[in-house]
Amino acid sequence: MIRNTIESYGWISILLHWLMALSIFGLFGLGLYMVELGYYDPWYRSSMDLHKSIGLVLAFVYVLRLLWKLQQECPEPIADKAWQRLAAQLTHGLLYLVLLAIMVSGYLISTADGRSIEIFALFSVPALPFAFEQQEDIAGYIHWLLAWSLMFIVAVHALAALQHHFLLKDNTLKRMLRPQ
Repeated sequence: MIRNTIESYGWISILLHWLMALSIFGLFGLGLYMVELGYYDPWYRSSMDLHKSIGLVLAFVYVLRLLWKLQQECPEPIADKAWQRLAAQLTHGLLYLVLLAIMVSGYLISTADGRSIEIFALFSVPALPFAFEQQEDIAGYIHWLLAWSLMFIVAVHALAALQHHFLLKDNTLKRMLRPQ
């Protein structure tokens, strides 16, 4: 089953979800590693280039996922309590919003000097024709705050999925692992 139904997510939604999840964890880990490197460390430049490239590929997947989501049915929530449905909607909305803000702040960090961003040495994304004062520092601080905020929201999201699976014993997690 490729497409979503009222009962389940389809393979494309599932694959996009897990591709983004793995990329986000990888980028977070790489980001933690990068900030500890010294300027003369051999991995200093390479790790930044890799982080930017994966980040921009993730931005592309993010747009694809949003477009796919807009044209798909959304499975009915399993939660029977209104507050649980509201909490799920708010958490998912925050995930999308914080991800977008992280991507924008990462772009602003990377293009603060006016140079484009090279994507795996295949093509480049141009910088904006303007920059604001202390753009790299301000965007960097925002990026750092948002990355940690995202990890908190992801933890809440994952704990809720585990609660549904192990305590409530419903299909919330199962339907994000394979179509039902």
